[in-house]
Amino acid sequence: MQQSNNNLNLVDVHAHLDHYKFSKDLDKVIDNAKKAGVKKIITAGITPETNKIALDLSKKYDIVEASFGLYPIDALENESMRESSLKFKPFDIDEQLDWLKKNKEKFIAVGEVGLDLHSGKDIERQKTDFEKIIKVCEEIKKPIIVHSRDAEATAVSMLENSNLKKVVLHCFGGKTELIEKARDNGWFFSIPPIIVRNKNFQKLVKKVNLSQLLTETDCPYLSPVPDVRNEPAFVAETIKKIAKIKQMEDIEVANNIWMNYQNVFA
Repeated sequence: MQQSNNNLNLVDVHAHLDHYKFSKDLDKVIDNAKKAGVKKIITAGITPETNKIALDLSKKYDIVEASFGLYPIDALENESMRESSLKFKPFDIDEQLDWLKKNKEKFIAVGEVGLDLHSGKDIERQKTDFEKIIKVCEEIKKPIIVHSRDAEATAVSMLENSNLKKVVLHCFGGKTELIEKARDNGWFFSIPPIIVRNKNFQKLVKKVNLSQLLTETDCPYLSPVPDVRNEPAFVAETIKKIAKIKQMEDIEVANNIWMNYQNVFA
């Protein structure tokens, strides 16, 4: 899956390069990405600590950009209990958003942020925090990368009530009517490599114009191959599947998605 393909302009708009599964070979992972044709990787923070690591990685690697993220706090707390590498420390969201405003030029986007009723339950607190994040995005004029697991309808409603135009729905799992609503709002959907074996993402790609699609990995999660660590090079698999669904050439899909990336994040 990692053969050289430098004639393609590939992009991974949502990765977690700070994850412990990359701690021993990140240089090789970045090299694999370059050989596959990946020109940009956006590594997403989810906590104050990982936001700073994202900045460090963007300085170290020429193809990496940093995105400022704050995962829903109650979901983050619950997930940290299951994943031992995730050390949860309580944080003040207002302080973090003030820090973002002071450091906005260092980040290409805000995300991942949003709502989560899979791991979290306090939807009212989540909505309050997400509204604050949306307001800051409006103020600093940054694209927003949205996590909305099991809370898609609420997330879409809140985004519709904002002035945000550059909205990227990351791994969107909403029903058909929500896909269509987000599509009609002109928002973007980022598609992970697991599309090769996930019918929901295949259905989404059929319903959404290529001009509103982006590629992501969410690595190390959502690999195209079960029990194999995902990595940015695997966005090539997403391109192949989108091309098959859209009955287009791989290079045509890749070039269109590269253009979408530039339209959203440049």
